Amino acid sequence: MFYYLLAPLGKNHIFFNLFNYISFRAAGAVVTALLIAFVAGPGIIRRLRAHKVGQVIRAEGPASHQAKRGTPTMGGLIILLATVIPTLLWARLDNRFVLVALLALLWMGGIGFVDDYLKIVQGKSRGLVAKWKLAGQCGFGLCLGLLLLARPVAPETILPATATTLPFFKYLVVNFAPLLFVLFVTLVITGSSNAVNLTDGLDGLAAGLAAVAALAFAVFAYLLGRVDLTEYLFLFHLPGAGELSIFCAALMGACLGFLWFNAHPAEVFMGDTGSLAIGGALGTVAIVLKAEFLLLIIGGVFAAEAMSVMMQTSVYRWRKRTRGKEYADAHRVFRMAPLHHHFEKLGWAETTVVTRFYIIGILCALVAFATLKVR
Repeated sequence: MFYYLLAPLGKNHIFFNLFNYISFRAAGAVVTALLIAFVAGPGIIRRLRAHKVGQVIRAEGPASHQAKRGTPTMGGLIILLATVIPTLLWARLDNRFVLVALLALLWMGGIGFVDDYLKIVQGKSRGLVAKWKLAGQCGFGLCLGLLLLARPVAPETILPATATTLPFFKYLVVNFAPLLFVLFVTLVITGSSNAVNLTDGLDGLAAGLAAVAALAFAVFAYLLGRVDLTEYLFLFHLPGAGELSIFCAALMGACLGFLWFNAHPAEVFMGDTGSLAIGGALGTVAIVLKAEFLLLIIGGVFAAEAMSVMMQTSVYRWRKRTRGKEYADAHRVFRMAPLHHHFEKLGWAETTVVTRFYIIGILCALVAFATLKVR
């Protein structure tokens, strides 16, 4: 909105030329997101507490988590609000990258909201039935894959519609068959959203890691949107991708603003409303930037958390079937999955786990930046 209202004034007043610069508008989006989170957060938390929208704690989880029972959840509403409004204010709304990312955030946030509502407000312990949740995630992935086939993000002369880039390689790409591409996009969307959802188990963990990932993707979106920088770094140029850095900056600011209330001891949890929205948005950003494999590096902690659950479940079922339940119970891969609970069971304090995972998340982002030159 600001771009359309204020950038034209640059012809008469040099100050307004700033609104033509993506870097300036991205900085504005971060500040706006932080302010919205700080202003709206306390009110949303009070309303959640008044309506007794409290977190349900699993009995088999770490004993220290029982004290969190009743802490307001569905705080992802703060993240949604603090991401959408700054994006609408600071980004160009005729940009496909931005519109698709916003749609992903709201779509996945809507699925998470329904799940939280059924689980917390209506008292249905399972929340939204898993198959319907998965159907919503896959549905968006299929729609996005088909959309990108019909309207590619880059001209065919630059990059095929069904191709994706590989980290550490200059112009080497993986080109999928159309059907496989749609299935690949669906896998990335569902995997990313569920990975962030699984990571959201400790105070501040998912929000802090999401802020790091959003910052990393903001930088990549800015670079991929500039012809001069892509030529220098031997990257594929994606016209219009730079605007996506404003969305990513807003998401980063929203996560940091939410972290103010979610840091240990948490005043509010994001719930599926926030975690599914963040995961879906990050997955979508990676897809439209043709950087799906880079998502595995930037979101290395998210990937590790998801893999720990898959390993724990798969090995347990196999051992239960072949060796019996008692053997399977006694020989689990991890003391508890997801991975952060395993370290809690080893005796690490919650804040220690979160801080160390932050460090690993930052290192993952730095490795991703290194791929720009190690090619």
